Amino acid sequence: MKVILTQDIKSVGKKGQILDAADGYARNYLLPKKLAVVADASNLNELKTKQEANKYKKDMSMASAKELSEKMKDYELVFKIKAGENGKTFGSVTAKDIADELNKKYFVEVDKKKVCLSEAIKTLGVYNIEIKLFEGISGTIKVVVEG
Repeated sequence: MKVILTQDIKSVGKKGQILDAADGYARNYLLPKKLAVVADASNLNELKTKQEANKYKKDMSMASAKELSEKMKDYELVFKIKAGENGKTFGSVTAKDIADELNKKYFVEVDKKKVCLSEAIKTLGVYNIEIKLFEGISGTIKVVVEG
C-alpha cells in the first residue's frame, strides 16, 4: 500500500516521503496513529503543492540572504570599551553584543549563534567578523573596538 508519511519515523522515512508499506503495517499502525495518509490523488496533489510552496519560500529566503550579504560589506559596528595601557580591555565584545548592535543600528535580526566568533574580543582593534545568513551564504562585517 502506498502511503505518504505525515511525521518523521525513525528507520522508516521522513515527513512528506512516499513509500510502499506492507498492508498490515499501514492499516494497523501508520494510519490509525495518523503517522501516514493513503497516497491517493488528492493527497498526492496536496503534497506536491506543499513541496512547491516550501521550495518557493526557500528560494525567496536565499535571495534575500544574498542581497543582505552584499549590503553587509558596508556595515561597521563601533564598540567603546575601557582599556588598559597595553590594549587589553576591561570587558569583552561577545557574539551577543554584535548581534544586538546589528539589530539596533541596521535592523538586521541575527541570532548570536550565527555570528562566527571563536572567542570574545578582548583587545582593541579592527576585526572582520563573518555572519552566517543561510545555508552556504554568509556576510562579513567590520567591528571596531576602541578605548
